[in-house]
Amino acid sequence: MSDHPGLGITPNEMMTIAASRVLKNDDVCFVGIGAPSAACNVARLTHAPDITLIYESGTIGAAPDVLPLSIGDGELCDSALTTVSVPEMFRYWLQGGRVSIGFLGAAQLDKFGNINTTVIGDYFQPKTRLPGGGGAPEIATSSKQIYITMAQSKRGMVEKIDFFTSFGHGDGGDHRQRLGIDTAGPTLLITDLAIWKPDPASKEFTVVSLHPGVSRKEVQATCGWTVSFAGAVEETPAPTELELKTLRDLQARTKAAHKGIGKEKVA
Repeated sequence: MSDHPGLGITPNEMMTIAASRVLKNDDVCFVGIGAPSAACNVARLTHAPDITLIYESGTIGAAPDVLPLSIGDGELCDSALTTVSVPEMFRYWLQGGRVSIGFLGAAQLDKFGNINTTVIGDYFQPKTRLPGGGGAPEIATSSKQIYITMAQSKRGMVEKIDFFTSFGHGDGGDHRQRLGIDTAGPTLLITDLAIWKPDPASKEFTVVSLHPGVSRKEVQATCGWTVSFAGAVEETPAPTELELKTLRDLQARTKAAHKGIGKEKVA
């Protein structure tokens, strides 16, 4: 599908805005690059102006005017309240229990919220080498909660991930607790089609809300496991004019700021 019928918005815009809404003003959020970063900054620019955004490079209270290309983007350090060393970031802030939300993306995801960002196929003879885990494995176990956002596809949402990069709910049930991990793990999955929450007992992601114009059939057609739906599935509220304008302005500024980057190398 392209646009949600009658709304003039793309599935990616719906996903980003739906993901931004789950963040609160008092959250301390460890932000992943890409879709999580877009969602977190839309939240900061709309309903959560006091949210504390932390990026893996050590920037605390980052307030970028454009979306960063990577955790090393100078925009993050320039706009942050302070920048600390990476060891301090992980040991004091993350492992010290000071991060309320870890917001991650995924290349592959299974129904229990386990994430692969390392390799597609066999590790030693891969089809594709991915960027790797970075700090995501630690974020996944030490943040009080984990939110995940990704576009749906059978290639991305799979029955079994090819490599275990970041621990979600493992095999389901109380697997996290049995391993001595005392944080909640993945509590939300926001895709371009739906909002999912883990079942309280099995921890399998279950659809609780469909985005406007999306059917159950579409959700199943783009997911590699048999989808479970909540007893009462809601419809995600459509983006407001402010939310949509904020996201589009942010993306336009980002595109303008990054225009031409890398062309010198090609020349």
